[in-house]
Formats: sequence, structure tokens, C-alpha cells
Amino acid sequence: MSIYQVANPSLWSGRKADTIQYWHQAVTCLSSPEIPVGTQEKKVAILGYQGEEGVRRNQGRIGTAQGPDQVRKMMGPLAYHLPKSIKVYDMGNFRTEGGQMEGTHSVIFATVKKILSQKVFPVIIGGGHDLAFPHGHAVIEYCLEKGEKLGIINLDAHFDLRPTLGGQGHSGSPFFQLGNKYPKDFHYFCIGIQRAANPPQLFEIAKSMKVQWMEAEELTLNNWSQIAEQIDRFCQQVNKIYLSIDMDGFSSAFAPGVSAPSPWGFQPDLAAKVVQMIARSGKLISLDIVELNPAYDIDNSTSRLAARVIEYALRNILSE
Repeated sequence: MSIYQVANPSLWSGRKADTIQYWHQAVTCLSSPEIPVGTQEKKVAILGYQGEEGVRRNQGRIGTAQGPDQVRKMMGPLAYHLPKSIKVYDMGNFRTEGGQMEGTHSVIFATVKKILSQKVFPVIIGGGHDLAFPHGHAVIEYCLEKGEKLGIINLDAHFDLRPTLGGQGHSGSPFFQLGNKYPKDFHYFCIGIQRAANPPQLFEIAKSMKVQWMEAEELTLNNWSQIAEQIDRFCQQVNKIYLSIDMDGFSSAFAPGVSAPSPWGFQPDLAAKVVQMIARSGKLISLDIVELNPAYDIDNSTSRLAARVIEYALRNILSE
């Protein structure tokens, strides 16, 4: 069963100022998952997915349902540098009860597709990476209706190309599901793959689905020219980009609070360059942050990092 939870203004707090200087001052909390119409400003919609059923099905650590609200708490005190012409809305959360993940996915699909049709930039905060199936489904459908080719870039330690379990999706299957639903329109580039976290079968699936990837060992600042060349080549082949960032792609030195931690992941400075390049391509249409698990975080370091990633991406997309 899918449950809607209205946006909570108390999650957004920070220093006081006479003008808008901080994120908590700029965000408008909504009482329904509907963006106000009739205004001409550019808009950002923040939507939470309090879902961990997909993580449970994938034998991961439970706790991701608390991720969206924790990121909001960390975003509130951040300095706000977006143009005054931008309106930022918090649309609240969708959560799953009773294991009915597919019902929540259907609601997220419809909501995100409507957001995109209103020319609003969606930022979806998870929750498990199963979010990428309804999110990606909505973005692909939106692009197909406009005759545009979508590219999906995933910063992640895992392909998330695992087959479904008894026909049910999970946090390890979203891109497998998208690739099977849209075999001719699935263009997927995964950055940060760790061989120790992906058995040979997943590499074979990736090859059969013509997935592009870069492995964790390649992701160093000294190798930036090669990284940038591959990202640029992928971006040139598509009209729009959906960016998914799994917090477990970061080294656990920076992101301990995730469902599947690893000390071998990429570092924030490298991720920042990747995000900046994609954001400044002019093609980024949608963003999600997933797999934050506050139950295992240390001093909110992972949720702080997730908040900074969102702020940095929006600043590079929307700066005047």
C-alpha cells in the first residue's frame, strides 16, 4: 500500500536571515503532491521515497526509509546560491506499507511524469535503488513522447541488473527491469563498478544489454581526462540525461550510512567533477539520490554528503 505524507516544514531549519540566504528559507512545503500552476518561474520539486521493501527483497540492510527526511534536515542549513527566479517545492513523501512496493512505484511513476510535463526539475530522495525503475520509467516515457533519446547515468558500485525474484523487482533490479521494458530505448552508463560487488553473471547481462561502464579503479583525478572523454561521448549520443546516484558508490570512509558499504568506492572530489560535467551538459532532466541508510550513519556524514551532492548539482544546472 502506498501512503502519502505531506511535506514537513519542521525538517527545514537553520540560521535566521532577513533575506533568503539558506535553503530552509527558500523551500516551500506543499500539502499535496501537486506543483502550483500559473507561475512562470523555473521550478525544482523535491520528493521523498520512504521505501525499503526493495532493499529487504535484495537482502540488504533495512533503514533506507528514513533517508529522505534526514537529507532534508542536512539541506536546510546549507547556504542557498540558486537564482532568485527559481522556486523550490518540497512535495512530501511516498512510503510503502505492507510490502506493496509496486503500488508505490505506480504512484511515483505518475507523479514524476506529471512533474516533467510541467517543466519542473525533479529531485527524488530514496529509499532503495528500486526507485530507479518507476523514476526511469517516467523519464523514458516522457522523452519518447517528445521524440527524444534518454541516457541514464548511474554513479554506483553495482550494475543493479539483477533479474527479478519471482517476477518481483527489488533494489538490485531496476535497470534490468528498464532494459527489458525498453530494449530499443535503454542507454545506460554505470560509473563506479566494483568487481568484488558484481558476480560474473552481471557482467554478462551488462554486455548483452549493451551497457557501458567504468570500474572503480579507473575513477581517479589523475585519470580525469579519460573519464571526461567517456562521459562526453555518452552525453553526445543522447538528448536528455537521467542521473542516479547511489550513495554506496562512495567509499565508506565518506558514506558509511548505506545499505551496502564498501571502502573501495570513489571519493567526493571525483564525484563532484562527474556531477558538474553532467549538470553543465544542459541535458540533465532528472536526478535521484538513493540507498542512504541513517541507521548506520556516523555523525550524519552520509546524509550531509547526499545533501551537498543535491545542492551542488542544482547549483551547476540552474546557476545564471
